[in-house]
Amino acid sequence: MSAPEAQAKGRLYGVGLGPGDPSLMTLRAVEVIGEADVVAYHSARHGRSIARSIAAKHLRADHVEEPLVYPVTTETTDHPGGYQGAMEEFYEAAAARLAAHLDAGRTVAVLAEGDPLFYGSYMHMHKRLADRYEAEVIPGVTSVSAAAARLGTPLVEGEEVLTILPGTLPEEELTARLAATDSAVVMKLGRTFPAVRGALENSGRLAEARYVERATMEGERTGLLADIEADSVPYFAVAVLPSRIGNPGSVPSGPGEVVVVGTGPAGPLWLTPQTRRALADAEVLVGYTTYLDRVPVRPGQIRHGSDNKVESERAEFALDLARRGKRVAVVSGGDPGVFAMATAVLEVAGQAEYKDVPVRVLPGVTAANAAAAAAGAPLGHDYATISLSDRLKPWEVIAERLRAAAAADLVLALYNPGSRSRTWQVAQARELLLELRPPETPVVVARDVGGPEQSVRIVTLAGLEPSEVDMRTILLIGSSQTQVTERADGSRITWTPRRYP
Repeated sequence: MSAPEAQAKGRLYGVGLGPGDPSLMTLRAVEVIGEADVVAYHSARHGRSIARSIAAKHLRADHVEEPLVYPVTTETTDHPGGYQGAMEEFYEAAAARLAAHLDAGRTVAVLAEGDPLFYGSYMHMHKRLADRYEAEVIPGVTSVSAAAARLGTPLVEGEEVLTILPGTLPEEELTARLAATDSAVVMKLGRTFPAVRGALENSGRLAEARYVERATMEGERTGLLADIEADSVPYFAVAVLPSRIGNPGSVPSGPGEVVVVGTGPAGPLWLTPQTRRALADAEVLVGYTTYLDRVPVRPGQIRHGSDNKVESERAEFALDLARRGKRVAVVSGGDPGVFAMATAVLEVAGQAEYKDVPVRVLPGVTAANAAAAAAGAPLGHDYATISLSDRLKPWEVIAERLRAAAAADLVLALYNPGSRSRTWQVAQARELLLELRPPETPVVVARDVGGPEQSVRIVTLAGLEPSEVDMRTILLIGSSQTQVTERADGSRITWTPRRYP
């Protein structure tokens, strides 16, 4: 294309009009509309366009108007490609109509409610035309900002995270995402409202949810989402979970409780939506300092860290706080029910003075599962989990269990294999197992899985070096069926077949 030909082309604008009140249009948006030769806008088949109504007073009699009428909205279609096929065909045809104006040297302004690139239809024109014509996007005030302004409450503060979700997501997905975030806005309500309400209720967030309909427009309505009737909700409505900081209505009320939370083997990537919600809702966090450091600091939360060897005292402290009305999260590494804090809490909770204190246990990814995934799938068949620590049970019991599991040809996941004060258990376990397993038996030596010093190696049982094992290490000992294979990139993986001969 020559320079003169390029200059002859028209310019494309995506013009954000804001949430509905014409006075919230930007100066640049008004300027671009005034300079445009062609004004395009989307509408349903009834022909009424919200975008056009917002910009109406800035349209001139000599503007060429291009209504881009959707072939379908929520109804069914007989298009051979279904709804998606019908919409793709429409976008291609609409882009071709605008391209004809641009090729003729006309400036085209495509009007968009809110912001053109925020759930807006303009983006479909931009993706099809911006590589061929000069294009500029004029940002607009989004419905998210408008809703927060009309509610008069902050969306997020400090280190809080805002999540924006389409209400068209499956209810279970909405529930998980609402549980895992601090603040949220759910768009596109209307027919999705029952599922959105269900997700808010199932995630424990319904009481704090606010409702905003047609923000800044005629017919605006705000209120508590729990009070809204489903059949009254239009598409132009949003659900808002505002900032929890300094907002008493956003924190759970009721009696105290203890929730034992598993954080997985490392940092925040291993938290589930359920555990994130429990950690966010807690007034007090109690736990081993190393595990508490994995949990983000929240304003107003109190944290009580302690040494790793005072589990009963930690459990009693948490239950005492809950008995006085506090919501307490006891933070545990991995899964709290696997050699971790759940047992300690439940043991103390069984005492008469704590029997009325509610206690819940939330699972986490175990060290064994994390190590197995990093190495391949060595736990693909039956396996046994054994702690090598003799601090709470005698070594004779451990040795007996090792022999029994090895004789049964089970894969072994060995927790707590060694520490500064326990240096002989791994060596003794290795010698015991070599009596029952071939020396070439695969062994996964996994250290700090998920952490910055992660190391996952596959060695043989005979080649297992006890001096390289510490408390941050977990060992996975293969069965007679466990395989080791080499991949094309030179890496090695191990796996145990699900079939047994």
